Amino acid sequence: MAEAGKTLHLEVITPDAAVLHEDVDFVLVRALDGDLGIMPNHAPLIASLSIWPLCYDKGGKRQYVTVASGFLEVHDNTVTVITPASEKPEDIDVDRAKSAEKRAEDRLAAHAADIDTARAEAALQRALRRLDVAEKYGKK
Repeated sequence: MAEAGKTLHLEVITPDAAVLHEDVDFVLVRALDGDLGIMPNHAPLIASLSIWPLCYDKGGKRQYVTVASGFLEVHDNTVTVITPASEKPEDIDVDRAKSAEKRAEDRLAAHAADIDTARAEAALQRALRRLDVAEKYGKK
């Protein structure tokens, strides 16, 4: 558990796994209505998240994970993110993300009546965010 008043405990949870369980100094997320910076002793909060990387500072180093929408709760110096999918940069399969990007672009370009446009746009955004995080913060 986070040391009271000095750090936050960050948990990023998906249906398949707990991606992160770490004590951190700061968390930055993109909510549906804007960016949220969360420091120790933050007021309780619940927010809906956008498809955007979550960044956190730990020991003076900034780190990133992908977040594919979801929800965030802040309570008692614990930040809990529940999301359908999340990956650390080093775990992103770039080829798979590129394939997902192409599939989503093809669906959107088809303009077919049976295509769920919102779903295809969300898939495209997830793929683009994964590629961005892998490129900028993955293994060099």
